[in-house]
Formats: sequence, C-alpha cells, structure tokens
Amino acid sequence: MSPNENTRSLEAGIERDFSDKMSYGSYLALDELLSAQHPVSSPEHHDEMLFIIQHQTSELWLKLVLHELLAVRARLAADDLRSAMKGIARIKHIQRSLTEQWSVLATLTPSEYSEFRDDLGASSGFQSYQYRAVEFLLGNKNEAMIAVFAADPAAQELLSGLLSRTSIYDEFIRYLARRGYAVAPELLDRDVTQAHVYNESLLAVYKYVYENPAGNWDVYEACEELVDLEDNFQLWRFRHLKTVERTIGMKRGTGGSSGAGFLRRALELTFFPELYAVRTEIGR
Repeated sequence: MSPNENTRSLEAGIERDFSDKMSYGSYLALDELLSAQHPVSSPEHHDEMLFIIQHQTSELWLKLVLHELLAVRARLAADDLRSAMKGIARIKHIQRSLTEQWSVLATLTPSEYSEFRDDLGASSGFQSYQYRAVEFLLGNKNEAMIAVFAADPAAQELLSGLLSRTSIYDEFIRYLARRGYAVAPELLDRDVTQAHVYNESLLAVYKYVYENPAGNWDVYEACEELVDLEDNFQLWRFRHLKTVERTIGMKRGTGGSSGAGFLRRALELTFFPELYAVRTEIGR
C-alpha cells in the first residue's frame, strides 16, 4: 500500500483561509478555553490537569443545566408544559454526562491525589455557586449557603435572586392549580425562600393523577419526568460521595466540611417528596 492509499485528500471546497472569517476555534474561543488550566502544584503534578479539567467541564455542563432550568421555569409559568418537559428531557441527558465524569476522576488514586491536594488550599467543589443555583432552582433553598460566596458579589447576586423566586417545583404546583387540580392555597402562597417540604394535600393530588393516568396523561408524564430528574441528581450526589470516599477516605474536605459525611447527608435531601410518597399510596 502506498502512502497515498491511506490518506484522505482535502476537497476543493473546504475552507482554508480564515483571516477574515469566523473559524471553529474563534467561535468557541478555544484559545481562551484551552489556556484556562493553571496547575498550582510545584513541581507540577501530572494528575492535576485531570483534576482541573474534570471540574471545569462540570461547571460548563452546570451552566447549561442552569440555562435549561430557567427556561423550564418560565415555560411552566406560561402554561407551556410540553416545552418545559422537553427542557427537562435535555437536562436528563446532561445529568448522565455529569455522572459519568466521576468515573474519570475515580482513576485518580489516593497516592496521586495526595501529591497535590495540599496545594489546593481552601478551594473546594463545595464553593460551586452554579451547583448551588441548580439546587435552588430545583427547590433545595438554603439561605445560609449564600454566605460562602461573600467574596464573589456576582455569585451572591445570582443566588439571592434565585432564593427569592419560585423553583421549578413551585411553578409546576402553580400550573396544577391553574389546571383545576385541588392544590392547597398554602402551597401557592408559601415563602419561596424556604425549601419545599412535604405536603399531605399535594399527595392527594398526585394519587388522583397516578390512579387515573389516561385522563391526566400530560401531568402524569410530567410527574415521572420530575422523578427522573431527582433520581439523576441523587445518583450524581451518590457518585460524588463514593468518588470522595475512594480518593480521600474520611478526611475533611479542603473547604472545611467534614468531607464524605457531609456529602452523605445531602442524600437525605429531596426536591419533590410527594412524588415519591405517592408510590406507597397507589393501589391502596
């Protein structure tokens, strides 16, 4: 075989000169993006690049999740359930990518991580304001978290704004009320700066929907989409916990938390408690 037999020729119509045209690299700002990795270990440890890119790519995906969740909230408020569920379907695919990424970080052994962990100082994934923003939009409001970002006014402004506005669950519940479902008034007038907590009357609404799916199909399907969303989020939390346990055991987190113990308690938090509680009631 001659070299030319294993070479693809460049077609005549393929662009070559980008001196006055937008290119792939300029559109994506690749010069800036690919130069944003700055290891701090000295001498530079080989595996720190993995650690940085893992977290940077997670933040990019979280940015997209936020973008989609804000649209979902607006669509629910506008009674556009179908478009809202399309947004959630996209978020579910993003969640799978985020969860799979933990398997890459899990290749970092305790010995390798210990070589540069001390160089990280007090920086920690706990300080991801985008992650907190996602939690707030899903309904896990916690005003105390905002204090962590005292040195980042833009992050505090974002979180404070989300704290005082409805979550997607609040908007879904309000949508149900507008559709004529028997939603209790206290759910429509509640203090949205607080995390949603279990409400018995809402359970009755879901029980009716789940026991009569044919006549409530769009709402029934939306309920299952929300459950998928929470399942995926909890799976992400669990993979985070197990990766931390695998890498640092029970050491304290670099940001001052108790580490794995703190992450384990997050698994007890829920976004849509009535959608899980209703499963016990079906068929009774």
